[in-house]
Amino acid sequence: MRHPGRLFTTLFLIVPALAAAQPAFDVVERRSFQETVHLDGLIEAVQQSTVSAQTSGTVQRLPFDVDDSVAAGDLIVQLEDSEQRSRLRQAQAGLEEAEAALADARQRFERIEAVHERGLVSRQEFDQARNNLAAARARVDRASGAVSEAQEQLSYTRVMAPYGGILTERHVEVGESVSPGQPLLSGLSLEQLRVVVDLPQKYVELARTERQARVTLADGRVLETGEMTFYPYANPQTHTFRLRMRLSEPNGSLFPGMLVKVGVPVASREVLWVPASSLIHRSELRAVFVLDNQDRPRLRQVRTGVRDNGRLEILAGVSEGERVVTNPSDLVGSDQLNPVTGPGTTEARQ
Repeated sequence: MRHPGRLFTTLFLIVPALAAAQPAFDVVERRSFQETVHLDGLIEAVQQSTVSAQTSGTVQRLPFDVDDSVAAGDLIVQLEDSEQRSRLRQAQAGLEEAEAALADARQRFERIEAVHERGLVSRQEFDQARNNLAAARARVDRASGAVSEAQEQLSYTRVMAPYGGILTERHVEVGESVSPGQPLLSGLSLEQLRVVVDLPQKYVELARTERQARVTLADGRVLETGEMTFYPYANPQTHTFRLRMRLSEPNGSLFPGMLVKVGVPVASREVLWVPASSLIHRSELRAVFVLDNQDRPRLRQVRTGVRDNGRLEILAGVSEGERVVTNPSDLVGSDQLNPVTGPGTTEARQ
């Protein structure tokens, strides 16, 4: 069995050697700290919509299915268009008839106008020919409008993607009859995304004033955000206010529905900081090595607070200006040094 006196003597010899080694240290600083509340945010698409039918017909083709990617302008729904084509042909025939009647009315007016100048026809006949010409022009305009309307109704049978994105839901099947206003497909765009988060009421005023937020992923990556929008009303069930922020993420690694962490500054206070690397954590013990006036490391128990960018908040145990060892592992090495700052030190020196 090892003699206790020899152990204390060994530890007594180690301490001066460590002190002489001039361990790396940092000075305890007092700095302001912006206290932040961390909330769960949700990524959503800026552009997400449901395309509805604008004319009646039967679904003939659905080239894309749910979760398929589409480009802007792609055909996503084809309706049976025989009725619309028939109406277009009728409208075009009516336009041709009106144009022929206009040509006839123009020729008649030109003949009557020529002889009217020589006084060979009455004023009444001249006015009637002029009115017939105006009526023929009006019929052409009306027929032209009917053609445009028929062409538009025909174009409604080919439903195009309003923007590039992903189809998220299909509301109809091939062979199903649809009417104007009936939902066809839903989709969203991945090009523009945003984060929405619900702020507790007590934090809203400061958040509106500071207009700062930090959005991070689970892996710690910080996302770049743009314009912030605060909803001017609270949720009556949760009494929270919604905050919305644009995201700038060109690499396409973000998708709607993903959870992110949103840090919102809510208070500012003065804090004592030490390097996070200086902390010794053993079970319930949290301590740091503090250099005394003779540059000797002394173990000091502390109470800790938050961590921030490699720094650690000290609530109690050290004072501003004291020096703490930044590499305690070099001092500790093993558990043999633990008794040095305890009763063993006193016994070794007696």
